[in-house]
Amino acid sequence: MKNNKNACAPGELRYRNHSAARWAAALVCAAMAMAAAPADAQLARKPSYYQQQNSNTSAPEGAQLPARPAAPASLPMLRSRGDFDALARVYDAGTPMQLAHVLFAVDRRARPVRTYYIDTPRYQLHVRFVRETGLAPRAGKREIDRNYLVPDRRFLFGTLSWQQNIGSFTYEFWEGDRLTPALLRQADAQVKASFFAPVKFKTNSTLHERGATEAGIDFVSQEALIREQPYMPMNLGTATGRVRIVDEAAGANALNALLPGDIAVLRQVPISLPPVAGVLTERPSTALSHVNLLAKGWGIPNAYVRDAAAVLREYAGQWVALKVAASGYQVRRLTAEEIAALPPRAVRAAATGALPGSGKAAKPDLRETRLLPLASLRARNSAQCGAKAANLGAVLAARIPGTSVPDGFCIPFAHYDRFVRANGLAERIASMRQQPGFAGDPQVRQKALAQLQGEIVQWPVDAASAAAWRAAWQAQLGGGGVFVRSSSNSEDLPGFSGAGLYTTVPNVKTGDALELAVKKVWASVFNPEAWEARSAAGFGAESVLMGVFVQAAIDSTNAGVMITRDPFDAGHPHVTYISAKRGIGIRVVEGRRVAEQVMYSSWSKAIQVLSRSAEETALQLDKDGGVKEVPVEAGRNVLTDELVVRLAGVGAAVKRAFGGVAQDIEWATVGDRIVLLQARPYVERRR
Repeated sequence: MKNNKNACAPGELRYRNHSAARWAAALVCAAMAMAAAPADAQLARKPSYYQQQNSNTSAPEGAQLPARPAAPASLPMLRSRGDFDALARVYDAGTPMQLAHVLFAVDRRARPVRTYYIDTPRYQLHVRFVRETGLAPRAGKREIDRNYLVPDRRFLFGTLSWQQNIGSFTYEFWEGDRLTPALLRQADAQVKASFFAPVKFKTNSTLHERGATEAGIDFVSQEALIREQPYMPMNLGTATGRVRIVDEAAGANALNALLPGDIAVLRQVPISLPPVAGVLTERPSTALSHVNLLAKGWGIPNAYVRDAAAVLREYAGQWVALKVAASGYQVRRLTAEEIAALPPRAVRAAATGALPGSGKAAKPDLRETRLLPLASLRARNSAQCGAKAANLGAVLAARIPGTSVPDGFCIPFAHYDRFVRANGLAERIASMRQQPGFAGDPQVRQKALAQLQGEIVQWPVDAASAAAWRAAWQAQLGGGGVFVRSSSNSEDLPGFSGAGLYTTVPNVKTGDALELAVKKVWASVFNPEAWEARSAAGFGAESVLMGVFVQAAIDSTNAGVMITRDPFDAGHPHVTYISAKRGIGIRVVEGRRVAEQVMYSSWSKAIQVLSRSAEETALQLDKDGGVKEVPVEAGRNVLTDELVVRLAGVGAAVKRAFGGVAQDIEWATVGDRIVLLQARPYVERRR
């Protein structure tokens, strides 16, 4: 295969054009170890040989690995740990992600059937082993491909690993391997008859889980292994800052007291977070929680660390250097000389909360005063209505088969501008900034901003505007329940997500409630987390305007968010990550409860489960307005394989509608119908 050193991902190739030839080449790459990249170690996958070749993550910095004695090309049995170690390749040695593994091949044509445990550092790939040892010296791509796709294959290509987090050996196959129950039974019998210790089958796809269940083979799922991981990197990077441990009992005040120069150690995953230098949490969450999206947008390191507060207590209040890598994290105290050499702005940020940035709100067009129906909106209307509403109009115009978009209308920036000018907002902001301590104390800012928000929702709206909103609500949306959503000029931007910063008021059902909800969304310009995030990014408060999108409420069966690429590895554009819960999707992005998470590869056609939702309740529309919590059947999967494949196809279509830019998409289902609720660019930065 030409230039395959850099072409292989875990069992897949990094090509955008998925031709038949490249699919065949992908299967050759899959022969290496059915693996994943170092950045995917948090997904309990074995790392890719090719990607490890060009990285330094096989061992921690400065580690000395012992010299490896000569080993045979293969062994028919592994009779001891010494046999395993002699043939094993070890990734991320000495880290929480350490993984020792041995490739194996089962030759089903041999009589009797023969198992080969392969000298993995020598051959790296199954295909190299069978070619170079003479088992299949002239096997071409088509012949190799058959060993992953068809039942009457010659070889079973697998990997046997020591899973240190569960203290057990497992064997596994590439996630795209079309294993049948009969093949699994044969593999299970061969491995267990030739290995010295108890070993379990590890599933890498929903197909593998179904096959193992049908074959009656006990297995450990990828999801179960992920639950046992003591560490999970969410956003890789480095940072310098002062460690601040936020205890669970401290509440929102402690969170809002965090400064841009802080490295926050959190006992819970909060719904929102002011800008900080880095984040470590004691509770795992999803890649699409608001906090994780904010961390990616800010380009700060972010990771789950088991018992983080206890582990890092000794660093509380101290200046440290933090590094979050795929294989683990490092915290190092800064020396007095290093602290003295810090840029003045970094020290000033930690002391005052002021961190200059380069953000720029989209320039608004205040000439448009009409209420614009969804059907008329296109991307160009972001200047009047904000990117959120405009993008949704573009999604509707794309007419993606099998989807719908709830109808709605935009209240443009001009209405907000007229409202705040009539009520003297500029003067009120200037007065607020003059309060003692406002610039330097986050808690003073929080109190002042809350007071301003309370005033805004009490300010009067001119009668003509309020009447126009009610008339559009009645005429276009039939006076039914609506979600009143933010659509500012400082969110859903290519370099600034703004996820979770502003307010959505759910299931508004009366004209008076509609008027109040619009003012609440306008007032959310001054949510403390929004103020702090914009300040860190360099947005001036005076440049921010709020559009409002009034959208028909739907009582969804399931809801969630998806990213049209692998959020853990940008080199996997063929992967769709999906996060889901039953009912209305508000909780999916809150991050307080782990949602059901899966990843689908358009190459391997495999669905990998990262977590299943164990919730016993869901949110539904309340007949009197707002939402209510209702019981649901515990233990039932939210996502079926069929729905995952459909969602991935819809995500790809949305991505194409926005010129191939990776998208962060909010979706829901009503019965069998997929409903699209939002599309924004997926923003990720690294320091």
